[in-house]
Amino acid sequence: SKMSLSSQSESDDDIPLSKLHRPEISDSKGKKNKSTVEPDSVGSTTSSSVKIKIAKNGNKRNGGSTQVTKRSSKKRVKVESMDDDDDDDYKPKKKVKKSKPSSSSSKKKKVPVKKEKVAKSAPVKNRELKKLDKAELLSHAMQSFLWWDAPEPPKGSQWVTMEHAGVSFTEPYVPHGVKMKYNGQEVDLSSVEEEAATFFAGMDPDGMHLGNSKTRPIFIKNFFGDFKKVLDKKHGIKSFEKCDFEAIRRHLEEQKIIKKAITDEQRKMNKAERNETMFKFGYAIVDGHLEKVGNYNMEPPGTFRGRGEHPKMGKLKQRVIPEQVFINLSECSRIPPCSVPGHAWGALRHDPQVQWLAQWKENINNQPKYMQLAAQSSFKGKSDRSKYNKAALLCENIDKIRASYKKKLKAKSVEKRQLATAMWVIDRLALRVGGEKDTEEEADTVGCCSLRVEHLHFDPNNEGSDSKEIELEFLGKDSMLYKQTIDFGATMYTEENGMGEQVYENFKSFCKNKKPTQEVFNVLTPTILNSHLKEIMEGLTAKVFRTYNASKTLQDQLLKTEQLKSWNSMSAAEKVVEYNNANREVAILCNHQKSVSKAQETQLENLSGKLGLLKKQKIQLKKILKRLNQGHTKDIPVKKDEKSLAEQVAKAVEKAKIKKEKAKTNEEKIAATEADEKCKSMKRRLADIKFNQAHLWDKVPTIEQVKKKIVSWTQKITKMELNLKHKDDNKEVSLGTSKLNYMDPRISVAWCKRNEVPIEKVFSKTLRDKFNWAMAVPPDWEFNAEVGKQG
Repeated sequence: SKMSLSSQSESDDDIPLSKLHRPEISDSKGKKNKSTVEPDSVGSTTSSSVKIKIAKNGNKRNGGSTQVTKRSSKKRVKVESMDDDDDDDYKPKKKVKKSKPSSSSSKKKKVPVKKEKVAKSAPVKNRELKKLDKAELLSHAMQSFLWWDAPEPPKGSQWVTMEHAGVSFTEPYVPHGVKMKYNGQEVDLSSVEEEAATFFAGMDPDGMHLGNSKTRPIFIKNFFGDFKKVLDKKHGIKSFEKCDFEAIRRHLEEQKIIKKAITDEQRKMNKAERNETMFKFGYAIVDGHLEKVGNYNMEPPGTFRGRGEHPKMGKLKQRVIPEQVFINLSECSRIPPCSVPGHAWGALRHDPQVQWLAQWKENINNQPKYMQLAAQSSFKGKSDRSKYNKAALLCENIDKIRASYKKKLKAKSVEKRQLATAMWVIDRLALRVGGEKDTEEEADTVGCCSLRVEHLHFDPNNEGSDSKEIELEFLGKDSMLYKQTIDFGATMYTEENGMGEQVYENFKSFCKNKKPTQEVFNVLTPTILNSHLKEIMEGLTAKVFRTYNASKTLQDQLLKTEQLKSWNSMSAAEKVVEYNNANREVAILCNHQKSVSKAQETQLENLSGKLGLLKKQKIQLKKILKRLNQGHTKDIPVKKDEKSLAEQVAKAVEKAKIKKEKAKTNEEKIAATEADEKCKSMKRRLADIKFNQAHLWDKVPTIEQVKKKIVSWTQKITKMELNLKHKDDNKEVSLGTSKLNYMDPRISVAWCKRNEVPIEKVFSKTLRDKFNWAMAVPPDWEFNAEVGKQG
């Protein structure tokens, strides 16, 4: 009897044994061969135990292979059969027989071609998938939850059930025993006193706080005030000038060097410890699904830094203990045990109306702090989508809003004119509302309502009475300097009845006969302005205006670039440059600036140097090509030997590794670190040598080789020029802030799909995880009022 492989409707256990005796097997030529099943020597084949195994290589029952295995007390015979689709992959095994070889059997043994095919295809079939670690597996598990398709919790609630492990507290301080000096004499400090002294010693004397002539006095005054509260009066420490923290500072620097001597094994152990903490505290279960927790590690104690010239910088941040922490979870959830022995949580709450998992108060500003879910969580995703949809509603309301405030710009009432002018500034200049500040408690940052006369400079370039320019200069959010000259008479502010010139006249009248420290909008408060915004549209705030303007500007700028004649011939890298240019326009509009670090300056210098070298190498390649075309092979430069230096580097690395592994004492660890630093220096030198002669060959090249390398170098130069321009143009502009908080991510995703640019080129992994809800939009998606109506 025969067994048909095309029909496998019967289960393995239901196939009659009679069908297993002589199954047909199609060979590679399409012929059907009958396989022989040898009868059991003791009894018939029907008395043998037979095992059937069906391995499927396709979808369900299509394209599978059937393996029939016959077991008996003495022999086991395997019969394999493949479908016609897999004929090319099937390699029948040779049968070994005790009988004399015949001419036909000898022919079957000659299969060298088939062996070669097996060898070539084997690596593809046996290729192993990437093994994911526990964190990656959890990440994939969380990504499988599509919160936008899940049912919403009851109205007014953020969740129904929530369970987590609480907060991870910092380790207790371990004294190092290094003494500070006062008036030249060593001082014996307690553990608490030594910790406070170590906080100050850990500050960089040339850094942004102690190295700045404006911030240094503030920092020292605040630190010493809190330090004296910690110190025992018996020390008699009354003057900061007599305090010497240098010994502790040297100790800390030495510890940094010692930590660099860590071995690979120790590094793995440290990572394992961090992972253990993360797996314990870094995840929560919300409504039955897994969510990542953001800040599960409690803030460590230290000196408060603040931003800009913060009046409280230098004060001591106290260690937070469990009794200060409130835990929020569902009533049915297990209460997480406190991880600090001898302590307990301050209180338990079961409030589904809030999103936070834990709450405490910090001692500097006496403000509450929260442990919340991470940026890629469903809570944050819902909030982000709602924010961008609300901003999209402005698309159909913006014309009415602008028409309303433009009418009031010429009103007789000062109150109406100030309100209308503030609305114009928030809409067109994207300023924040601003509010009253206690400059003894907070940094003196400014918004629209808190502008003072001293922040406005009329006609900064002395162009005369016809000038409509005002230079705005003040510290905005996070003490970032806002310094822009606005030409209110420019086309962008006057076209389509933009009323820019009227706004200029209003500013002049508001500042007339006022002192520099007086407010420009003296009859307008943030409360009045915010109330007016809510009257216009439910939920409207200055931030909604900023989000709308950022998203609309990005979309308009991108659409402009897509109209360029050369657009379709541009490479993906060139399109990304245009995207970054549009992003930069948004960042400038929203005043998203950043200070240029020394590392950035060094990086730009190195890139510029490499670019210059590549251009010189290209010139040399052209000279080599010219000489080869003329038939001259003499004096063609070739690569110098790199092997000797490479061998030296390899030996030095091995020695440094051995030193690290053998280092036990601090002296040995410092020596191992020094050896490691020497290796890094040698590696950089080797890399420089390789780069300097990367355009050359070990021997005289052919004309074709030189031509190919010239093409390659041209591409390298173009790519590096784009990279250098991007870094230089954006060194003082923070593109990331706009992407993270103000530009609707769906605009970027649709643009990438429309122009076949990989999303990885514009969104980092962090942003892709955060905005996973935006990734499914079609290429023709637009930021408009219809989006806003989705809620």
